[in-house]
Amino acid sequence: MQICAGFEIAYDCPQPTPMLLSLSVHPSRMQDVIGPHGIAFDPWIGATDYRDSFGNICTRILAPAGRLTMRAEFTVRDPGTPDAVVPEAMQHAVQDLPDEVLVFLLGSRYCDTDRLSDTAWVAVRRHAAGLGAGAGDLRLRP
Repeated sequence: MQICAGFEIAYDCPQPTPMLLSLSVHPSRMQDVIGPHGIAFDPWIGATDYRDSFGNICTRILAPAGRLTMRAEFTVRDPGTPDAVVPEAMQHAVQDLPDEVLVFLLGSRYCDTDRLSDTAWVAVRRHAAGLGAGAGDLRLRP
């Protein structure tokens, strides 16, 4: 199957503003991208990429004062295979987790956790604990 994806994001900046963007396909899936993949800026600005500690491609820019629009369109080849579900998987208490995984529990700067936490808790409470307990059909609605 082929999945068409893309985005258009516009920012109005009152002054030149440094930004770090996480808008690229993960390198582990780059071989599945059909055709070009890149972020277009209007107006055109320079951009540099680097990899963060999770292997994500991050784009570093200096957004100019005024409106900056970022857009991309791309197609990804995917077999459509559902994620593996392990019904016997256990949910561990936070205090039992190893130190190196705690970073994955932190709130995201890319998500307004103050506004969405209540919605997330309502959705999660509908399911029993554990990976195989229906988490795969979790749907958040505004």
